[in-house]
Amino acid sequence: MSGISAAKRLHDAGIKDILILEATNRIGGRIKKTNFAGYTVEMGANWLHGVGGPKRNPLYEMSKQIHLKKFFSDFSNFSFNTYKQEGGLYKDDEVDAAFEKVDETLDYGGKYSKFLNLEKNQDDDMSILALERLHKTDPRTRLEKMIDFFTFDGEQSEAPRVSSLKHVLPFSESEQFGENAYFVADSRGFESLVHLIAKQFLSYKNGAISDPRIKFNQVVREIDQSKGEVTVKTENGMKYKAELVIMSPSIGVLQSDLISFRPQLPIDKCGRFSFVQLWKRRAISEFSIGIYTKIFLKFPRAFWPTGNGTEFFLYVHERRGYYGIWQHLENEYPGSNIMFVTTTDDESIRVEQQSNEETKAEAMEVLRKMFGKNIPEATHIMIPRWKSDRFYRGCFTNWPVGYPQKRHDQLRAPIGKIYFTGEHTHPQLYGYTDGAYFAGSLFFFLNDTR
Repeated sequence: MSGISAAKRLHDAGIKDILILEATNRIGGRIKKTNFAGYTVEMGANWLHGVGGPKRNPLYEMSKQIHLKKFFSDFSNFSFNTYKQEGGLYKDDEVDAAFEKVDETLDYGGKYSKFLNLEKNQDDDMSILALERLHKTDPRTRLEKMIDFFTFDGEQSEAPRVSSLKHVLPFSESEQFGENAYFVADSRGFESLVHLIAKQFLSYKNGAISDPRIKFNQVVREIDQSKGEVTVKTENGMKYKAELVIMSPSIGVLQSDLISFRPQLPIDKCGRFSFVQLWKRRAISEFSIGIYTKIFLKFPRAFWPTGNGTEFFLYVHERRGYYGIWQHLENEYPGSNIMFVTTTDDESIRVEQQSNEETKAEAMEVLRKMFGKNIPEATHIMIPRWKSDRFYRGCFTNWPVGYPQKRHDQLRAPIGKIYFTGEHTHPQLYGYTDGAYFAGSLFFFLNDTR
């Protein structure tokens, strides 16, 4: 999203001599659909967040232009759909009390965050967990820990102990655009929004990109600006020369060794190694990218409750986030008999490292505790492996506690003739698709704030 958005911004500014190098055979990056048991599901970005607020979310407005099929996500009925570790439902007043406790955290945390942002000490920060302890709303019971996981890990992909209070609360999406969320379920995929932008400046033929200014399967491995101009080298031996380069890989890729730089980031103008000159690599290394894994399962028949108020349900386990957040797709795809469960962080890493059959066995054990031993076995399973994929190395970013605004300014600052964009470069909407869109289209990366 960010790279295509940036290219369109250049095109609109009259800069037509551009070349887009894409590592894969498609555009969209972490916006990626796939066919699962005859249905289109989203491996990555799935929700259009932030609708109904003081500002209009541009991606939601775009989705209306192309009549993208999306469904309102009603998260208000967990009181009746929260399951105990060994089976059986929690009482609705118990679940309501747990949500009230986390709502206190959100309310107090939002106010305290604004107070910290007004303070003269710009580096003053604390974790969301520390805020919970301060306000005596830290989760104590298994149920409270699950609601805490749903609220924070489910949103940031990392736990409150990792997340910055100052930069996470109040949730910027809700503040700017509204609290409503819409789940995209369309055969064209969420990626059709990326193509909608691309079609405004790239040539298409028979529904596919045919523009010579974009080259697919070009895995960039080295960017060399040691001799004035910039030379980009790819894995297949190609070399491309340019006056300027804009990079839009995930921060997970920047943290890996996939792409090397000559001279090494950052440029040492004195020609000597200096710890002072580590600012760019430090800014990249210290920002956080999480893993958010949707594990899709298809069954011979639906055995879970369906109808209004049943789309989402929670499973409470002693281990944080263990197959905790479930959603069925009967509203979006009636008769599909598909559901998925979301894991994050360490659980996602663990799932990526084991076989599909091992994961299916674990998920089935959980479902049998929730819905009984006689439920049918899943016939299909699909597990995205974002962390293991060298082109992504994670799903979306989270602002870690103690990461100052100045360092984020350095994260998005250019190095010589190399500029940076991506969802991680947006100072408020990092982690979101609209953040990626704005980071590219509004050129946040052009501010050299060193």
